[in-house]
Amino acid sequence: QVQLVESGGGLVQPGGSLRLSCAASGSIFSSYAMAWYRQAPGSQRELVAIITSSGSTNYLDSVKGRFTISRDNRKKTVDLQMNSLKPEDTAVYYCKMGITTSYWGQGTQVTVSS
Repeated sequence: QVQLVESGGGLVQPGGSLRLSCAASGSIFSSYAMAWYRQAPGSQRELVAIITSSGSTNYLDSVKGRFTISRDNRKKTVDLQMNSLKPEDTAVYYCKMGITTSYWGQGTQVTVSS
């Protein structure tokens, strides 16, 4: 049974930083790509960043240079460091294990507002 638990969301002013973390249970973590998605009110869920099992990364164009995804296979965690946050980054952020799986976390709210 896979469980994903996100933490680290909150309210931050524009230009600020937040670090999201996702902790996974189960013994198969290192074999899967891990990703962060987000969904703003009235919008579809979108892929923000992904890191493969070998450590390759890819980012949504609008967050390139501001967000960094990383993983620790020993701790079974995947983090998303978010810098220079903008109001348009406001959304619920979700952790996902795998590309074609249905392993999702419960989400954590990120609000960027002055």
